[in-house]
Amino acid sequence: MPFLGQDWRSPGWSWIKTEDGWKRFEYLNHKLGDNINELTLEELDNDKENIYVGDVCEVAAKKRKKDFFNNNTKSQFFFQERWIYVQKESTRERHGYCTLGEAFNRLDFSSAIQDVRRFNYVIKLLQLIAKSQLTSLSGAAQKNYFNVLEKIVRKVLDDHHNPRLIKALLNDLSSTLCILIREVGKCVLIGNINIWVCRLETILNWQQQLNNLQIPKQVSNGMTLSDLPLHMQNNILFKFSDACDIISLGQTTPTLHMLSEDQQLWKKLCQFHFAEKQFCRHLILSEKGHVDWKLMFFTLQKYYPVKEQYGDTLQFCRHCSILFWNDSGHPCTANDPDSCLTPVSPQHFIDLFKF
Repeated sequence: MPFLGQDWRSPGWSWIKTEDGWKRFEYLNHKLGDNINELTLEELDNDKENIYVGDVCEVAAKKRKKDFFNNNTKSQFFFQERWIYVQKESTRERHGYCTLGEAFNRLDFSSAIQDVRRFNYVIKLLQLIAKSQLTSLSGAAQKNYFNVLEKIVRKVLDDHHNPRLIKALLNDLSSTLCILIREVGKCVLIGNINIWVCRLETILNWQQQLNNLQIPKQVSNGMTLSDLPLHMQNNILFKFSDACDIISLGQTTPTLHMLSEDQQLWKKLCQFHFAEKQFCRHLILSEKGHVDWKLMFFTLQKYYPVKEQYGDTLQFCRHCSILFWNDSGHPCTANDPDSCLTPVSPQHFIDLFKF
């Protein structure tokens, strides 16, 4: 049986601005005019029914436009202040608490991926969210998450930088989505299941594009890395903190391959990432009785986490309990603001919003 009453979800009355102020717009006035007495009761009922149907169609059309915009928009939610107050409980001054999704919306990650110093940081943060916090994101935060992810994929496909990082992120994200979709009903999954299936298909499509990515050989008439003296190439390798980058660079030329196999290089890498007690427990000797530092590094990596190193990170002010990017700043009231700042690692960012 159809409901013929006024829907409480309707937008309400229509108003027009006149010289005497705002007045409610009467739909029947312009139709009836001075001939209202000449209309029969049946005609009046027909007019009311037509007007009501017109109102319903108008509301339905507005709702369709709103749903279409919400489902297809690619823009991120922007805020004037690019910092957020981290609140874990209600107080007399502030009610409610800050969530991971709200922080993800407020902090401008779309611009952060354009900064080479923050790119690895954002990738690692998205990877941690994909592994454990994806179901805790609100609908708006999910939309921002996948919008940022799409911009990262487009950026990598255009400039061919850091494809390994985004491949690892998409692998973790696709694995998580497969588990969530397969176990739908057993876990809380915000949003329609069809939307998540479409997102999984999009991720698989991105993975296919990245697997087919062909990096063109750069032709340069200037000086290249191979033209540098051996000691300078060796010094550059000693500045690397990622073992995969060292191996990848060693695959380019025979000279760099020889330098990348230097045991002193891997020894320094082990000392940078692990404590002395840790690699003393897993000492690996070669056939000649010497320590195989390269093999030892990958063995230690299975037991202990490596150090994370980023060009720029989010900062947390202990005095104000505000999370922000360095260049945007925040309204700090401390006498010495720099002494109150703490760099926030991606895992620390996740832990801030665990209640």
